[in-house]
Amino acid sequence: MDKQAALAKLVEDVENLTTAPLYAYREANRYRAVIGEGDLDAQLMFIGEAPGEWEAKQGRPFVGASGKVLDELLSGIGLRRQEVYITNVVKDRPPKNRNPKAEEVRLYAPFLVRQIDMIQPRVVAPLGRFALACVLKQLALPTKGQTISRLHGQSLAAESSDGRVTIVPLYHPAVALYNPEQRETLQRDFQKLNDHT
Repeated sequence: MDKQAALAKLVEDVENLTTAPLYAYREANRYRAVIGEGDLDAQLMFIGEAPGEWEAKQGRPFVGASGKVLDELLSGIGLRRQEVYITNVVKDRPPKNRNPKAEEVRLYAPFLVRQIDMIQPRVVAPLGRFALACVLKQLALPTKGQTISRLHGQSLAAESSDGRVTIVPLYHPAVALYNPEQRETLQRDFQKLNDHT
């Protein structure tokens, strides 16, 4: 199955996941599932935790305020969002932008694994603690349980179905909105992505 067909099947499977705890909320608010977007042959894949309201309305990841920060950080390392692949662990918006629940992460994690297998990136950059925890668990890294504050900006070697992949945990771009000092940390960490792409 080629990547476009694999993506179409993944979209169909998520959109028809009526047993998902967030499905009714999606339907009631006329939201859309947010699967991901970008280059299906990207070397670099970003994984957020869950879509917010803007994302759920448009069906696109990182299009709100955090998305503007992400775009600026990408520009700072000479990339545009069309050149990378961006997705989330959880594919539907949690109510009131609450943190994803463990059962929601468990339900959507296999879709994320399918995306990693489909894109076959060389570098995976989890954005924030929920994305980091999920990626560490799914790729069976020994650093499971370690925090984003300890691991951000580090390079972790892992194995995907396609072979070796580098995990570079990053703070979620939203931290730059609430704590401007963290923008510099994000900028420094983003520079490290250039070492692997």
